[in-house]
Amino acid sequence: MGYSVTDANHGHIPVMVQETLKFLQPAPGKIIVDATLGAGGHAEMLLKKMTSKGMVIGIDCDSHALETAKKRLALWGDNFRAIHGNFQALEKLLGRHGIKKIDGLLFDLGVSSMQLDSPQRGFTYRDDAPLDMRMDQTLSQTALQVLKEMPRRELSRIFKEYGEERWAAKIAYLIDRHRRTKGDIQSSGQLVELIKEAIPPGARHGRGHPAKRVFQALRIKVNKELESLERALVQGTQILKPGGRIVVISYHSLEDRIVKKYFKEVSRECICPPKIPVCCCGWTPLLKVLTGRPLRPASDEIERNPRAASARFRAAERTHRLISSNNYGR
Repeated sequence: MGYSVTDANHGHIPVMVQETLKFLQPAPGKIIVDATLGAGGHAEMLLKKMTSKGMVIGIDCDSHALETAKKRLALWGDNFRAIHGNFQALEKLLGRHGIKKIDGLLFDLGVSSMQLDSPQRGFTYRDDAPLDMRMDQTLSQTALQVLKEMPRRELSRIFKEYGEERWAAKIAYLIDRHRRTKGDIQSSGQLVELIKEAIPPGARHGRGHPAKRVFQALRIKVNKELESLERALVQGTQILKPGGRIVVISYHSLEDRIVKKYFKEVSRECICPPKIPVCCCGWTPLLKVLTGRPLRPASDEIERNPRAASARFRAAERTHRLISSNNYGR
């Protein structure tokens, strides 16, 4: 998933490919899961390194993306397997296919260029389109329904929390006033105009498009992205073989904060209370963090693909410690 540029052959070029290959270490015989398959760009690069003796399993909740990737990767035959579903059910999805342990796991988070470039999906604020924003079209709640049904205070909260929007309260007020006086907001164009009305012109400098943060917040809410990520990280750690690696590419601070916090928690050497002078917990970490600070795309990649500029790359390696039901996230 994530942000990518257009490719003449397949539609999209994946972000931070060399870093992904370096840390996931694809090789013949390995099983690597791309939990955010998208158009299959990362999966294709991994398969090229694994030859005919490895397997890449691609998971995506977007049926259209899944079909696109399956066509792109058809020549790899049984070395590629596509699964429809949300990565928050990682263990269950893989278990249905007889996969209990894997060598590598990739999350390339956020909305894909393929989704952004399809106005009818409602993800973009640059086209006037229905407010959908569902990555998985089988979900019942759309962005339109969120704007229609959610109380004003709750709208303000998600704009502030998920979008880090300074003018969240004013935007929520104008949306609520529009609902009461003119009816429900039906399109992205209507929503963009309300957002522009709420943000003073002088406050828009350096913020990019004024609707960016609100659209991000709505997308996260509709798809339950942050909750899903938290669950997927825990499950991903459990299914990694000792020495297996997990890579996460995120595109905004909320996602990266979750990954950073999780990696920090499960990589601790000791969990004794701070006042105990000598360690007696016997704890050993579940993961070894491989990237002290998040890696960022090289300048030449950003030049080719400006959408990659916000990418943050983190990686960790599974230790040999067994996970019991009392460990993190259980």
